[in-house]
Parts: sequence; structure tokens; C-alpha cells
Amino acid sequence: MTKPRLSTPLYVITEPALRDPVESVRLVLEGGARLVQLRAKHATARELAQMGQAIRALTRRYGALFIVNDRLDIALAVEADGVHLGQDDLPVPLARKLAGEAFIIGVSAETLEEAQRAEAEGADYLGVGPMFATTTKPDAGTPIGPERLRAIKQAVSIPVYGIGGITSQNAPLVMQAGADGVCVISAIIGAPDPTEATRQLLSMLAKPPNQV
Repeated sequence: MTKPRLSTPLYVITEPALRDPVESVRLVLEGGARLVQLRAKHATARELAQMGQAIRALTRRYGALFIVNDRLDIALAVEADGVHLGQDDLPVPLARKLAGEAFIIGVSAETLEEAQRAEAEGADYLGVGPMFATTTKPDAGTPIGPERLRAIKQAVSIPVYGIGGITSQNAPLVMQAGADGVCVISAIIGAPDPTEATRQLLSMLAKPPNQV
């Protein structure tokens, strides 16, 4: 089995406090998103599995990639395309041993050292941040800003997505710093019309970085 390729600049992450995850995914897929993550920090394993199965059906229908946050067991159970791991989650080599080479493994990184270690251990992409102040993740650290993302991007060869407090206003700064894409939560999931918000951000991200 060939590993799916991360080829889209927009990575949408769910937030149950803002909108139902399954409904969120349906709306952003209609808007053109093709990379989504199920993130529901306070959901039970049973709830995550139920949401994951529904989202897997939707992403298959739209030809989109589906990532599960933190929980490799849930990701494998619902046949997701990958898992996103934090610094305190299962180490990448162990996740790879369980999931196989064709499985996408993303890792959160805040520092150059974390980014380089994740790549060395076999991560397929990095979620770098928090780029800006964010209310979606209360335990997020101090914003790192575009310059640190630039340094990380120059030091690794895997795709780098900026995450944390990203909006249509500051997304251009992230892309100009060299990011392969942006992870967006509240700016899309919390928008009155997530489908239209997705379309608008995708249109912006389709422009060359110096024209975004």
C-alpha cells in the first residue's frame, strides 16, 4: 500500500466546543478541504470511534485524507489515513511499528530540536506552533511567530504546517515564512458558514506565497 501524499495547503481540525465534529467535516469537505483531523479532547473512546467512523465515510466520499489526533488505537480502528501525535504521546517509532509504513504520522513541534527529532524518528509532517495566540488550545505555549517556523522549515525536509491562532488575516505570514500549509480550527469551524470560509481560505492559499 502506498502512503497518501500531503498535497494540500489547508488542514482543518475539528473543535467540538464550536461545532459538531462530523457536521464540521461535512461542511468543510463541501468547501473543498481535503485534509481533516478529528480532535475532540474530552470525548470518550466510544464517542471518538463513532465520530471517526462517520468522518471516515465522508472523507472517502470526497477523496480526502483523514487524521485522528493523539489516539493511534482509534485511528487504526476506524481506518483513518494517519494520526497526529503530541510531544507527550506515543513515540513515533512505536506508532510506526504498530501502524506500518503506509500510515501518515504527524508530530507537533515547537522548537527546532523537536522538529529535527520528529523527522529523524520517521514523522511524515510537522504541525509547528503555536504561531499566534490561540484560545482553542488552553495549554498551548508562547507564540513562536513566523521566523521560528522559517528556521524549522529550512532544517527539515518533511512538510511543515503552521498551527495556532491562524486566520485569513495572518495565514499569509505563515505561508511567506515557508510553510507548506496551515492548520485552521476556529477561523473555519467557528465561522457562520464553514463551507464558504473554507473556499475563501483555499482561494487565498492557492496564490504564490508572496502574493497571498
